[in-house]
Amino acid sequence: MSAASRPFRQVDVFTAEPMLGNPVAVVHDAEGLTDAQMQAFARWTNLSETTFLLAPTDPAADYRLRIFTPSMELPFAGHPTLGSAHAWLEAGGVPAGERLVQQCGVGLVELRQSEGRLAFAAPDLLRSGPVEDELVERIVVALGITRDDVLDIAWADNGPGWVGVRLASAEDVLALTPDFMTLPVDVGVVGPWPEGSECAVEVRAFVPHAAGITEDPVTGSLNASLAQWLAGGVLPASYTAAQGTALGRRGRVHVTTADDGTIWVGGDTLSTIRGTVTL
Repeated sequence: MSAASRPFRQVDVFTAEPMLGNPVAVVHDAEGLTDAQMQAFARWTNLSETTFLLAPTDPAADYRLRIFTPSMELPFAGHPTLGSAHAWLEAGGVPAGERLVQQCGVGLVELRQSEGRLAFAAPDLLRSGPVEDELVERIVVALGITRDDVLDIAWADNGPGWVGVRLASAEDVLALTPDFMTLPVDVGVVGPWPEGSECAVEVRAFVPHAAGITEDPVTGSLNASLAQWLAGGVLPASYTAAQGTALGRRGRVHVTTADDGTIWVGGDTLSTIRGTVTL
């Protein structure tokens, strides 16, 4: 198949200021591209995720999204969901219903706009519960801490494969220097800021397996799964999380629990690059 020029956007997610969030590359009108072409482009952009907007195959969806890291396809990811929705709307997309509905590997994901921000409804966890003792030990050693430093640890996987680790403070989270060569799974770490701080918690995402990088700057899927694990108990039902601090970013993830129990994960989005790409 001959190459074609397609609309392209790069969207910064979880920030209102350019270059302080997490960018996602978004290819519009991606019909006709093969899996290999999509993976090759994602490898070339070398961002944590690159997405491709396609016509839906489910009549309940407004569009279909495929999400690739530099090394693999993901069934769901948070910041690509928000960034791709932003790109689709900015390009003139109009939702068929009251809310925007994305079709992706985990099924249908609803999005809404609230206080000028896009937010997605957290998909169900694919895996939750205790982590095997042997795996806990390997994670703790790779993080460079002791088992006593860990307040709680559990599977909190909504697609990328997260294990959640809760530490005593945001300072403990920021002090981590993992050994990525021995980290056995992708790990999300969370710790609280003191009461009265701008943000309730600091989050870091260590992703040497799923994303083909070592640390993801700001991560919607992880914040969604951490909220499903901890919100309404250890954490308030609604709160703001900081992420990316250790990488010189200033990501802000807004978590809200609705009256019906749905957890909405949102953030600011803005396009930093608009143009075309030949694929």
